[in-house]
Amino acid sequence: MSNYQRYAMLASKLIESGSLLRLGSLRQLILGSFFVALVPLAALLWQSHTDLTKVSRMTIDATQQIAGIVSKVQQLESASVVLERTLRQYLVLKNPQAAELVDSAVKRFRERQTLLCNASPHLLGCEAIASQITALSSYQSFISVEQLNPRLNELRQAMLTLQESVDEAIAERLAMQRDDVTTMQAQQGWLSALLVSVSLVLILLGSQLVINPVRKLKLVIRMLARQQGHLPPLSTRAPKELVGVERDLHWLGERLAQLENIRTALLRHAAHELKTPLASIKEGCALLSDGTVGKLSEPQKEVMSLLASSTSRLNTLIEKLLDYNILLQQARATFTPINVAQMVEQCIEDYQLALQQHELDVRVDIDIMLADAELLRRIFDNLLSNAVAHGAVNKTIHIRVARYDNEVHIDVANDGNKIPESQIDSLFEPFVRGEGVRNDNVIGTGLGLSIVADCARIMHGGVSVINVDYADVCFRVVIPQQDV
Repeated sequence: MSNYQRYAMLASKLIESGSLLRLGSLRQLILGSFFVALVPLAALLWQSHTDLTKVSRMTIDATQQIAGIVSKVQQLESASVVLERTLRQYLVLKNPQAAELVDSAVKRFRERQTLLCNASPHLLGCEAIASQITALSSYQSFISVEQLNPRLNELRQAMLTLQESVDEAIAERLAMQRDDVTTMQAQQGWLSALLVSVSLVLILLGSQLVINPVRKLKLVIRMLARQQGHLPPLSTRAPKELVGVERDLHWLGERLAQLENIRTALLRHAAHELKTPLASIKEGCALLSDGTVGKLSEPQKEVMSLLASSTSRLNTLIEKLLDYNILLQQARATFTPINVAQMVEQCIEDYQLALQQHELDVRVDIDIMLADAELLRRIFDNLLSNAVAHGAVNKTIHIRVARYDNEVHIDVANDGNKIPESQIDSLFEPFVRGEGVRNDNVIGTGLGLSIVADCARIMHGGVSVINVDYADVCFRVVIPQQDV
């Protein structure tokens, strides 16, 4: 099994074992992921160092071997020159001193030839040189230089063959070394690609272990903001810091649910309890105004008129609170096909008296839309009531319903005082009233536009203030179209 296969098996075991999932804190998770991601890179560095050491050792061995062979060849050539010179001197002098020099030169040549051929037994020409040196050992049988020259020529030819064989052996050794280096480079390239890929996988795994809990925290925060049902269960495989944050968010969700229940109960009970004394006050005012308990003077009638007006206004406020309380309890919308033109016509009929001082421009470009009937009717009622209360007298109120792609746009516009940019963001919050004077001289509750915003939100839509060229103020409600 190769090294890179072992590294791949180690990385796969780390991923499958899920050891990172057992890390407790976020710091341990980050440090552990960083350490595990560095393991393949450290293995790559170690393998690169091993290959570099191996190449260096091969280069040194090859260089020493080639240098040794070249040195032995040079020594053998030098011994051959000395041998040839002493042989020629012997044929000229033929004395014992010259014979000793020849014997010494032959012995030295044999030693050099033996060292070279034993070091490289595959060299060509060693046998020819050995046979020639054996023939030259009987130099005393040569009578003249003419008999010696053919032997010396054969020795030179054998030496030339040996030198060519040495050159070929050196070239073969260099080619083999070059092939080994090329193989190591290819293996190093594949190993680098594999280990870098493993490091990237481990880095992505470590980052995913942090991203997943963070995404769940974002989901919990979004569900808390939108009040979307029950929160997901607490994470079991996540850093303890993020688990602590998630636990705090769950506690916050429970606390918000408690406060929402308290607020809903308070509105419900307050509105209901106010109905009983209000009915008594209203009945008492009616009896006094009718003169049942005695005739009233003109100042007293004026006071009773004010009391009756205040009682009616208080009754309207209580009904608004009840309406808002019912809306808060509705968490989901029931989408059904609705005849928009018919609903707009019914809404206009209900506000016929209030609309006597206004003209209407109604444009409904669609026949059927998908929405919650009760929520949609509340949107039309409150937007039309707002246009009547705040719109300029004897001006046109525009109602337009059209479909764009997968959305239905409901625009209700009127002329009058434009809404300042600084007030638009808070305009749809509960109990926030506009600064303009109402046409009916009644103090508003500040719940109309907030009810419109909540109805649109329950139907997965929204409401906003837009600029149009045919009116001063325009509210647009966008309702996405969903399957029934």
